[in-house]
Amino acid sequence: MPILSPIGRRHPRVRALYATIYTVLILGAATMIYPFLIMLSGSTKSSVDLKDFDAVPRFLFDDLTLYRKHVEGLFNESVELLNAAYDTDFSSFETVAPPPDATPAILTDDWREFLQTQKLPDYACGCGYLHTPLSRTIPSALRQFRQLLGERYGNDVEAVNRALGSDFTGWNGFFVLPENFLHRIAKPSETLFARAFAEFKIRQPSWMLYYFSVEGFYKKMFLKTQYTRDIEEYNRLHETHYPSYRTLHLTPTVPDGTPLERKDWEDFVRNTLNLLWIRIDPRAKPFYRQYLKAKYIDIARLNRSYQTAYPSFDRIPLKEEVPAGGLALSDWESFIAGWKDPDTQTLHFVPTSMLRIHGVDFMFRDYLQEKYGDIHRLNQKAGTAFAGFDEVLPPQYEAHYQDFLDQRGALRREFVTRNYRAVLDYMVFHGRGVYNTIVYCSLAVFFALLINPLAAYAMSRYRMPSTYKVLLFLMLTMAFPPMVTQIPVFLMLREFNLLNTFAALLLPGLANGYSIFLLKGFFDSLPRELYESAAMDGAGEWTMFWHITMRLSTPILSVIALSAFIAAYTNFMFALLICQDEKMWTLMVWLYELQQRSGQAVMYASLIVAAIPTFILFIFCQKIILRGIVVPVEK
Repeated sequence: MPILSPIGRRHPRVRALYATIYTVLILGAATMIYPFLIMLSGSTKSSVDLKDFDAVPRFLFDDLTLYRKHVEGLFNESVELLNAAYDTDFSSFETVAPPPDATPAILTDDWREFLQTQKLPDYACGCGYLHTPLSRTIPSALRQFRQLLGERYGNDVEAVNRALGSDFTGWNGFFVLPENFLHRIAKPSETLFARAFAEFKIRQPSWMLYYFSVEGFYKKMFLKTQYTRDIEEYNRLHETHYPSYRTLHLTPTVPDGTPLERKDWEDFVRNTLNLLWIRIDPRAKPFYRQYLKAKYIDIARLNRSYQTAYPSFDRIPLKEEVPAGGLALSDWESFIAGWKDPDTQTLHFVPTSMLRIHGVDFMFRDYLQEKYGDIHRLNQKAGTAFAGFDEVLPPQYEAHYQDFLDQRGALRREFVTRNYRAVLDYMVFHGRGVYNTIVYCSLAVFFALLINPLAAYAMSRYRMPSTYKVLLFLMLTMAFPPMVTQIPVFLMLREFNLLNTFAALLLPGLANGYSIFLLKGFFDSLPRELYESAAMDGAGEWTMFWHITMRLSTPILSVIALSAFIAAYTNFMFALLICQDEKMWTLMVWLYELQQRSGQAVMYASLIVAAIPTFILFIFCQKIILRGIVVPVEK
């Protein structure tokens, strides 16, 4: 009979009470669901949107947030590379905005045609989605390159090391540092691994590549660091009248401007710009030979150092481009920067008029000049007002944005799954964490369903005088947290030479006091007549234990099995202490190691992945769990 009759439920106060109860329940559910949604949303974040605490990731419906995440991944989380390539002044990826609509579409098409028809050197571009120093996850290009090498060398990282001269400790230690061939310090590598990556890079689609802009680097990292971002300061010191830095352009040879402009250009080329973008006029050959003669004095000494056989200094050639490496590269660099003779104090260097910058910017301008012939023809077709080809900037900012609009669906899928792929890749490729966890949990459940029921059956069946004391002792073990016994257990296992074995993980928790107490109470509630009848029919103790006791105890045994699984699956500190060999680490230990080397979003993803097995168990076993809780109470 219900507490409230149907008529009583119609009373306004009763209805208000019901509404209050349901409101409180809904609010209580929201307080549980909302934090989970925050963590689920956080597992898809990167450094650009990590501070957004949204229950639904904003990039799923906001193109601006998605674009910022894409640009962050494209430039490998380097704002410096972004500003140099786009000739912009973004302070962070959070402030990145789409390009204005000022660039004509014909220029963007010319840029794409230029990239397809011109054979650019490998160092002209860098690969995006390769490195995440802030988000600390595994981006798509790195996954693809690793998969390519894995397929080529049979998923054996040692075979990769032998073939390519690398020294990776494992697939999860595999990395490729992004290229930045703008600073003087960066030099292309000639290793087999670098060649393999170069082959991989040139096959990537255009929306995953960025091209190095020497002009953008000159303005962003050279001029603005000296004269601030205010063009007025630059104009005042240089006696010029540029409206903005965007209207200031780098020339391939020394400019015909003010002395300070010439000095800036010369300092940039001699001391800052990467040697890959510098060319020396062949007319500088006499100066180069004079420099080598002053440095080595004797041609025999130079031949020993260069391992050559030049008959005299007058026969030494001068390379227009930077040499591949060795002492020739060092001398070529010193000839550009300037070398002072320690004896005569004479400074030897290539004349400034014989230096030239050879970059993608100038190659694109040469391509336009060759295609259109005259700047007026380009202006007519594009609707622009350029005074000369030297004012045209490569529109990769606009081209990248157009590519982004076409790739929005793929990018959303990538960002939703990227951190989870990092977690799964780590668990699959790194050690035996999954295998060890399956074996450990299976054995823990098996022994929990064997040892505990046998002990409880003995105490329930035979009514020993010391049963109460034994149960009290078993219950007292629950008063001490596991951390108290870890050190004594570790010392004992070490004495028995059981460390780094499954036995070390299983033996300390083989018998559980609470499980025995719970099973003993449940066994006591079973009808004694069943055992008497079975004994009269000739059944032995094992038969009665297995066919009567165990068959009638399915609910409580399910609870014991579930508790044993959760205890084994979530065992972290004890597993780390007892099994210090990586080959015996369980999944929890591996995920802990992953969290130490990964970002916050990957950590959220790892927690969600780790919760999936227990969540599935509770979904499919909830009826058995409820029966295991209710039935002992009713008995």
